[in-house]
Amino acid sequence: MKAKLLLEALSFALLVVAVVFLPHHVSDFHSRELATVGMYFIALVGLGILTGYSGQISLGHGAFMAIGGYTTAILEVNHGVRDIWTIPIAGLVAGAAGLLVGIPALRLSGPYLALVTLGIAIAFPQLPKKYGHFTGGTTGEILNLPKAPFGLHTTPNHWLYYLTWAIALMLLVCAWVLLRTKPGRTWQAVRDSETAAAASGIGVPAYKTLAFGISAFYAGIAGSLFAIATSFVNPDTYPIVLSIFLVVGLAVGGASSLAGLLAGAAFVYYLDNHADAVARWADHLPFVSVNPQQSGIPSVAFGAVLILVVLLLPTGVGGLLHRLLRPLTSRLYSRS
Repeated sequence: MKAKLLLEALSFALLVVAVVFLPHHVSDFHSRELATVGMYFIALVGLGILTGYSGQISLGHGAFMAIGGYTTAILEVNHGVRDIWTIPIAGLVAGAAGLLVGIPALRLSGPYLALVTLGIAIAFPQLPKKYGHFTGGTTGEILNLPKAPFGLHTTPNHWLYYLTWAIALMLLVCAWVLLRTKPGRTWQAVRDSETAAAASGIGVPAYKTLAFGISAFYAGIAGSLFAIATSFVNPDTYPIVLSIFLVVGLAVGGASSLAGLLAGAAFVYYLDNHADAVARWADHLPFVSVNPQQSGIPSVAFGAVLILVVLLLPTGVGGLLHRLLRPLTSRLYSRS
């Protein structure tokens, strides 16, 4: 076990090194893209805790991201709070909303729970319009550009990158510790069999609700960073499709693989924003003729690549990594 922990620590150290030095080798714009990948990653880690470990399906996590984003916007625009200090508050507000949703959701499971959470994602964009005096209505709220504190001299995009990934790495460590202690083991027991978990004395409702709250907290942090990155929020900033993208990233990365979720976050962002490049590449294939500029072609390319990835990797990137590393981890287990 100690050898396995050492391997995981080494993997995390390599990730930290990559995060620190990557901006020195990419452009300012690509730093912004990588920051957005980090935001998706934070939200996916939270969704992985909910779905991959506690077994609850959510199609409405975009709404929790929106709660975090609006919290940041309201605190900064209306109350003058520095953007960086609004981030933890946004997470707590979204986490509280997750707890409120998690309590009635205890009566539901499977597709019924998924439909309820999807209903939340569909209904939420109407709330900012209803309470426009508080949220800015359809126009929304305009935030100040992110500024590096303490006199640091860097571009807004590089600062956004380092801020996002510093938070992502901290939350990744928190998730890793949480999932390897009593809550994580309990969630897995609840996921595998609620009846058996309850019979062994586990408070199933409390742990399922806690998973919802923690997952929403992560989504709120991601939504807050997203608001800071876009410098404004309105009902269209967090569309319904955002919740679908998160589920796609979870499926591609592997619901119970923290390492795989990084690949899932990159997949969702880059394929969504560069699907036209995939269409242009497909146009060079024999017997294929597409116009990448035609309306709808990028969406078709996104869907086609998603289907192909799911067919080739039914357990996600995390499952692939597990199979590739199984010989090494087996040796580590035998030595520990």
